[in-house]
Amino acid sequence: MLNRFSRLAALSACILPMFFSCSDRTPAISNPLDIDFGDPYVLLASDGRYYMYGTGIVKDGFCCYSSDNLADWEFEGQVYKADKDTSWGTACFWAPEVYEKDGRYYMFYSADWRENPGNELENFRIGVAVSDSPEGPFTDVSDRPLFDPGYPVIDANVLADDDGRYYLYYSRCCYKHPVESEISEWAREQGLFDEIEESWIYGVELSPDFSSVIGEPVLLLRPPVAMDDVQAEWESRSVTHKEANRRWTEGSFLIKEDGRYYMMYSANFFGGANYAVGYAVADSPLGTYVKSGSNPVLSKDGKVTGTGHNSITWSRDRRQMYCVYHGRTEATGNKRVVFIDKMSIRDGKLTVDGPTLGGE
Repeated sequence: MLNRFSRLAALSACILPMFFSCSDRTPAISNPLDIDFGDPYVLLASDGRYYMYGTGIVKDGFCCYSSDNLADWEFEGQVYKADKDTSWGTACFWAPEVYEKDGRYYMFYSADWRENPGNELENFRIGVAVSDSPEGPFTDVSDRPLFDPGYPVIDANVLADDDGRYYLYYSRCCYKHPVESEISEWAREQGLFDEIEESWIYGVELSPDFSSVIGEPVLLLRPPVAMDDVQAEWESRSVTHKEANRRWTEGSFLIKEDGRYYMMYSANFFGGANYAVGYAVADSPLGTYVKSGSNPVLSKDGKVTGTGHNSITWSRDRRQMYCVYHGRTEATGNKRVVFIDKMSIRDGKLTVDGPTLGGE
């Protein structure tokens, strides 16, 4: 079952001119794309064109690429630029996602909040900007973040449910969030780290006009506490491989299929080789979410590393799902670049046909 954003895109695609007919004309995608983005997000807009937003290329906002076929992309320039004197965000512009609603385009993004009386090193919050075009310019709807939970947050994702209600998902940052677990005990015993900080994914209802949240956030996902948890090994590789004293649960992306809610999420250090993607499933938008025993569904394979922070898009005929994510290769080095691979949900199981390199 498609959410309301998805249904709008599907309906719009079917009434476009003939050169945007309801068929999948996607040519072979050669990974990685020549796009230096982290956290890539692809919108299939009602004009029948794909638009990609992500972290990087510009430091004071976000830029955009567009495509007719997911394989060939055109640079559209900077679509959001923060005002250094008036914008609530001052730096660290990350993870934009754009949603089409009532003929307008809403960008949810993370940035470092100007208001910082405690001089916090990580002061990230989530904001909303709006435009009449997917190519911008986007302008902030407020001079403040969307909400302030009292801790740094990033990686906003929005689900429009079939009943007309909206939900915001985000990641609480690891900053100043040490968590005791069997993993942290093991790290101390090994002399690796004195404490392990964690990021957790929360969800909260969002007002229909995207101006505020409704109620209190609900904790939905966190790293495993016990060493014998089936998820513990792959979600703890940042610690066990001595990359960092942190375990991440971030980059959530929600879809609704056959009445169930699928949350894809990323774990481990975004700058390391072990960044990987898993998923969890629930019967309601705010959980309880149960992680899949098939995790991770996207991870390094020797040729491609650092695979994570994905979004999902579809072919115009809605028959094919695509996983859009960033990764690294030997040729690209530490630079994050974009990959697009086919994915599917069949009989309740989510799979990603990747990572692929070249035209595999």
